[in-house]
This record gives sequence, C-alpha cells and structure tokens, in this order.
Amino acid sequence: MQDEVIFYTNPQSRGRIVRWMLEEVGAPYRTEILEYGGSMKAPAYLKINPMGKVPAIVHRDQVVTECAAICAYLAEAFPQAGLAPTAEERASYYRWLFFAAGPLEAAIIDTKTLGVEPDAEKQMMVGYGSYAAVLDNLSNWFMGHNYVAGDRFTAADVYVGSQINWGLQFGTIEKRVEFIDYAKRVTDREAYQRGNAKDDALMEKA
Repeated sequence: MQDEVIFYTNPQSRGRIVRWMLEEVGAPYRTEILEYGGSMKAPAYLKINPMGKVPAIVHRDQVVTECAAICAYLAEAFPQAGLAPTAEERASYYRWLFFAAGPLEAAIIDTKTLGVEPDAEKQMMVGYGSYAAVLDNLSNWFMGHNYVAGDRFTAADVYVGSQINWGLQFGTIEKRVEFIDYAKRVTDREAYQRGNAKDDALMEKA
C-alpha cells in the first residue's frame, strides 16, 4: 500500500507513543518488532536508524525518528484526523511539544534516573534550569488549559500526555492534580486504549 506506514518498535519502549498516534490518525500501518541488542542493532535496521533505537517509521520512502517528530509528521501526513494545529493553536502546540521533548525529558532523566541535580550556578547552563522549574512551568499551563494547544486534543497531546502519564506511573513526575486530571483526559481516549492493548498483548507473547 502506497500510504502504509512501516512502524519499527518494541512494546517495552517509547514506541508505545507512536502506536497511540498511529491509532489516533487511523493510518494503515505494519508493525515490525525489534529486539534489544539483536535486530535493533542489526545492519538492516541501522540503515533506517543509525542510532539503533526505536521507534522509527518509514512512510512514502521517508524515514522519521524521534517520538515528538513522528507525532507531528503523522498529524500532517494524515490531515483528515484533525490532529495538526490550526494557525491559532500552532504556537502553544510547538511550544509544549518541544518543551516535553527537551527540558521535561532531560530534567526527568538527569534528576530522577541519573540522580544529577544541577546547583544554582549550573542551572544557568542546562536548558531546563531545574526539575522544579520544569514541573511548575508545565503545571501552570494545565491549570488554565485542558490540552496542550488549548481546549482541543491534538497530536502534541499524544507526546506530552505520554510523558506525563508515564511520569505519574513511575514516580518521576509529582502527582499534582492538574497532571492527574490531564493524564486521565488523554488516556481515556479510545485510540490510547487500543494502542495500549496491542502493545500489552505483544508483551504477553514475548
């Protein structure tokens, strides 16, 4: 199929974000499951993503990696789903999509996974400043908005929502009421439930 998306993933990876996005846009897609340390590092896949990481997609002979980029790409490639931003939504859409992919993820990895908390001087050097500042910034937005771009669900909510939902589950994001409410709004969606069920089933087979 000309419009088929080839989806490279592992159910125990960030590929779950892309699975959700594929379900949201209703794209025809074929799943290729890769194994850590095996097919993920094989020459055939390294030609697609030299980083040897998942997820990645191939669509119309184009390769897209990085979850935030894949979500944005699929929203534009399948506009009938209505998940790309309008002109009025574009600023907030891109602001928070890249905030989650940059400062939010970096702050979580550094502080909660690696145990690195920059002091006041080094906070000037790192893009996120501090873990607390990142959470305050994001939670302030959701105090006044239901979704990333305002009052409507967009592709950015797939990525931001996944980051927040995982953070709440694994204890890397504080359980603030605005995060809890937002995570429930986005994970109540049928596409999220379908995608999650597919990846859970793949894990059970492994």
